[in-house]
Amino acid sequence: MTFGDARSLNTVTPQRLTIEDEESLLARAQEGDERAYESLIERHRTELHAHCYRMLASVHDADDAVQDALIRAWRGLPQFEARSSVRTWLFKIATNASFDLLKKRSRRELPLDFGRRATAGESPGSPRFDVAWVEPYPDQMIEHGDHSPHARYEARESLELTFITIVQYVPPRQRAVLLFRDVLGYSALDVAELLETSVAAVNSALQRARATVASRLPKASQRAELLRLGDEGVVDLAKRYAAAIDDDDMNALMNLLTHDAKWSMPPHPVWYEGKSALVEFHERYVFPERWRHRTASANGQLAIGCYTFDDERGCFVAAVLDVLAIRDGLVASVTGFIGAEVLRRSGDADDNYVGLVEFERFGLPQELID
Repeated sequence: MTFGDARSLNTVTPQRLTIEDEESLLARAQEGDERAYESLIERHRTELHAHCYRMLASVHDADDAVQDALIRAWRGLPQFEARSSVRTWLFKIATNASFDLLKKRSRRELPLDFGRRATAGESPGSPRFDVAWVEPYPDQMIEHGDHSPHARYEARESLELTFITIVQYVPPRQRAVLLFRDVLGYSALDVAELLETSVAAVNSALQRARATVASRLPKASQRAELLRLGDEGVVDLAKRYAAAIDDDDMNALMNLLTHDAKWSMPPHPVWYEGKSALVEFHERYVFPERWRHRTASANGQLAIGCYTFDDERGCFVAAVLDVLAIRDGLVASVTGFIGAEVLRRSGDADDNYVGLVEFERFGLPQELID
């Protein structure tokens, strides 16, 4: 049995239910009415998916965790006594589903933490498919709901790549405590009940998790940087970035970067830092290709869909999703998530490779006709 598809999640927030509506749907669902159950869970699906992504740093794993959680919830529905809200109950099940997935794989990484800085003239090398890489998250799937007054982080801030990567270094149960307390705004008592532990244990775990995150987070979030830049500034930056690469204009591109800008391309572990290294990298590996670009957004950050020309198809094909980190109006880092099709065409991946990014989920086409 399946309950919807995470791929269909969008920015539309489901209509709020009254307490009476939820009680009616719950009663019918407990009697076996699948449609009532669908209606009951639908308004929680997007935030459950975002929560699982924060736990797992993978859209594909979040898909699986949410699907597993909703099946578990359906099976356990007859025993649900409504001592907590349906929302809280679903979050508990989804967190346990995430715990189970985390037991099966290693921590997800990004090249800046896992790989090494490129030496002079070094190529990106071979992709590493044995590494669990962080995956980008489509902003189209971020729910625009109310922000809990008890949360420390806004929804988009808690999905930024830096935050997601850092929390992967926090042990799973500490991670869950941090997300429940500082992102979802649950009280320590609520979290203790959710995780079946004591309030003292929750407070201790939260203190350790906060210390880990605070020591690595930048001073300003991407949300703050983008607000400072303004809508027009963001649009202008995206256009100038795309035009510089489309036109092979090295000076224009370098003028958009901070002096210490970093460039990484998972699943390649090697990364580049500094303008001199980036000039050489672009001259050798980027500018020889024909490119076209489309603006998108991912993880609450500016993103650019990058397309390379395919001679056989006679069109531009989805290649890389660049997720940009902004600092003081300039690009401080680019994380270019390479699509599966490009790696298959180059012979680096087989037909079963799913890849780290699916362009459709970011509202981007697979092909562009010039």
